[in-house]
Amino acid sequence: MPGLASFAPCLRFSSSAWSRRASRKGGILSSPGVTMASLSLSINGVAQESAMPASQNSDPPRVQVAKRLEQFKTTIFTEISILASKHNAINLGQGFPNFDGPEFVKNAAIEAIRDGGKNQYARGFGVPQLNAAIAESFNKESGIVVDPETHVTVTSGCTEAIAATVLGLVNPGDEIIVFEPFYDSYQATVSMSGAILKTVTMRAPEFAVPEEELRAAFSSKTRAILVNTPHNPTGKVFPRHELELIASLCKEHNTLAFCDEVYNKLVFKGEHVSLASLDGMYERTVTMNSLGKTFSLTGWKIGWAVAPPHLTRGIRLAHSYLTFATATPLQWASVEALRAPDSFYAELIKSYSAKKDILVEGLNSVGFEVYEPEGTYFVMVDHTPFGFENDVAFCKYLIEEVGIAAIPPSVFYTNPEDGKNLVRFAFCKDEETLKTAVERLRTKLKKAVSLSS
Repeated sequence: MPGLASFAPCLRFSSSAWSRRASRKGGILSSPGVTMASLSLSINGVAQESAMPASQNSDPPRVQVAKRLEQFKTTIFTEISILASKHNAINLGQGFPNFDGPEFVKNAAIEAIRDGGKNQYARGFGVPQLNAAIAESFNKESGIVVDPETHVTVTSGCTEAIAATVLGLVNPGDEIIVFEPFYDSYQATVSMSGAILKTVTMRAPEFAVPEEELRAAFSSKTRAILVNTPHNPTGKVFPRHELELIASLCKEHNTLAFCDEVYNKLVFKGEHVSLASLDGMYERTVTMNSLGKTFSLTGWKIGWAVAPPHLTRGIRLAHSYLTFATATPLQWASVEALRAPDSFYAELIKSYSAKKDILVEGLNSVGFEVYEPEGTYFVMVDHTPFGFENDVAFCKYLIEEVGIAAIPPSVFYTNPEDGKNLVRFAFCKDEETLKTAVERLRTKLKKAVSLSS
């Protein structure tokens, strides 16, 4: 995936840093950047000159990356956050809140840490009480009754659930259909699995699923389709009729469905429907979710995958060799989180609706073409009224001159041209921060436009 090349930090070791990387077994690690003639060994207490040849090359060692990852840059979220920090910009780029989750969940984690029996490895696929809480929550959301012991796998965030699912159920050469724009880990995970990514592009302003393009994407090699609803980065909530189309094609082509539903509690318009709940779909669907987005605890990295046993087997095998288990005390705290009353979720929607309105109204007033989100805590806009060549140039200008960080969505497309007119803002910030960001846009961005005209 193309990265924001001009923002990427330079990945180099200095010669002195490299020379300090000695083997843990007592040997000496050689490198083109080290003059080995200057090194000496001690044998039986007597200093010996190294017999290793001196290198005349003073350049740092070449960065080495496996071929399956060569095409990828430092993640856009890391790049933008680094640049935002450098310029003291308000970070409306990366999707993490600037406030903590609820006290009752944090207190549950503290109590679990203090409990001497809850700080060692958890069972690989999850603390039994958390598996049960996930099963209860899934049943409440989808109407499907699942066995927590054989259908639920706890993972280190939804990102690991995605990785374990793809690596555990997909073979090299298989095809995976993904809607673009897409969360950037999807493409990297598919690449690491050796599978082939096939994209179907959803376009502004509705970001509707193009039926004929989707039908054409399916083939005898299609192993799975990856569906993210509510959708990052567009804020779209897939309507039932689009999910029914996807379900019919999955059944027609005997294809699996991998569903990323981390924003399922953040829906402002329409209704979240789990693909697994549609007729004939649970047996071929993996539903993935996490605690971080709903409870503003993104740093905890508690996620899960719900699937029938014949699919769970592969997921658990991959998971066991990726992370094996997830932080034990945080799993215990997550039990308390998932059993929060309905009033918690009603307040969550009320709070995020207010935040969304502040940012959407502000972006409209500044002059963006705004695609108001139906779900998630992101909003996409068209930046072309401001006259910049592409999203990368515009986002760089926003950070350096306006003091606002946003994400250039071209990195979420296989063809960056498809996203060059768009920008993604996040509103998972406190209201005062959002109001300050809007004021900066009103005062500084308009001045910049008038100067350039």
